[in-house]
Amino acid sequence: MRLDRYTVGTYSPGATFWQQVAWYYLGSPLVSSYWIVDSSFKCWVLRCFGAKMGEGVRIKPGLKVKFPWRFVVGDFVWLGENCWIDNVALVTIESHTCLSQDVYLCTGNHDWSSSSFQLKDTPIHIGESCWIAARSSIGPGVTVGRGAVLCLGSIAGRSLAPMMIYAGNPAQPIKERHITD
Repeated sequence: MRLDRYTVGTYSPGATFWQQVAWYYLGSPLVSSYWIVDSSFKCWVLRCFGAKMGEGVRIKPGLKVKFPWRFVVGDFVWLGENCWIDNVALVTIESHTCLSQDVYLCTGNHDWSSSSFQLKDTPIHIGESCWIAARSSIGPGVTVGRGAVLCLGSIAGRSLAPMMIYAGNPAQPIKERHITD
């Protein structure tokens, strides 16, 4: 590959230069703050920058969101300490889903078969009632089916079926998930 030929192809950040500057120097520090612990304030800041945030969302300190205008969160979602939403493409998290500490969601990759190492961006969609456990990672284009669990430190590079528990690198199904009341 020739990095001097690198290209982003048709990719665009989706916001004006000044919106991006305002996010990086004002919005992002407020959302990631360890001093400001109020989730409703952090949700408000994210909404001001274009995120769609549901009711009852809990945001722990250290949350990093690359582009809030490409972030959709349902109701009663928990976003744990130091989660990194690296969303050059849309990230959707449906209601009643928990992302534990240090979860990494990555929507961008590069075309390693291209001499220009072109950027590729693909959305991530996490269904309702999922649990993405601490230090897990989800790659570009992954859909996590309703009720699926991704165990501690696991890496999902492919979509996860509903109501299944996955573990490992790469994440493999280990058993069905059964929820009792």
